[in-house]
Amino acid sequence: MSSAVNGGERTGKARAYDASRRRALAEEARRNVLAKARELFLDKGYGATTIAEIARAAGVSPESVYKNFGGKPGLVRAIHEQSLLGAGGTPAEERSDQAQLTATDPRALMDQFGRFTAEISPIGAPIVLLIRDAAASGHPGMADLLREIDDSRYRRMLHNARQLVGRGLLRVGLSAEDAADVMFASTTAELYESLVLKRGWGASRYGEFIAALLRANLLGDR
Repeated sequence: MSSAVNGGERTGKARAYDASRRRALAEEARRNVLAKARELFLDKGYGATTIAEIARAAGVSPESVYKNFGGKPGLVRAIHEQSLLGAGGTPAEERSDQAQLTATDPRALMDQFGRFTAEISPIGAPIVLLIRDAAASGHPGMADLLREIDDSRYRRMLHNARQLVGRGLLRVGLSAEDAADVMFASTTAELYESLVLKRGWGASRYGEFIAALLRANLLGDR
């Protein structure tokens, strides 16, 4: 009986290991598909890129891409969601929340927001611009996705603004709604497009500009 029990324990551990390994391999394959899709979309454009090309580049079947992402709109959505995590190990949104909860110097916090913007914009802005251009060309679902992204970004900015107003970190008399509008305008893909893609600014300079913009509009003389 002891041998049977021990054998059962070993089998259970092996199955748990196998399941964990399968999940890890599936996640690795998913990241690879998204990376190849991102490269192709940004190189060729949304309309000219096919699922077959993405699957071939990622070494998977087109059927698996459809199964996991539901086609090109689902791929673009997943790429955008991935970009919001930022480049650090901890998602940028979590780091931002932590910074807002612990900050005591509002000017230093605006500098931190600038650094977050400099980190996320090079990853996320090109995808938003891809969606914008696809929407303008009439590709199904892209206009709805663009509105969804803007709505989500505004809700995030309002969340940030309410935290800052609640902690008394912004200039006196500034409402959370007005602060959210400033933060919303400061994080548009179009602003990144104008200054970085068209005028050739580096990411660090762009982040410093955003920090200065936020300090001037949210803090005043504080």
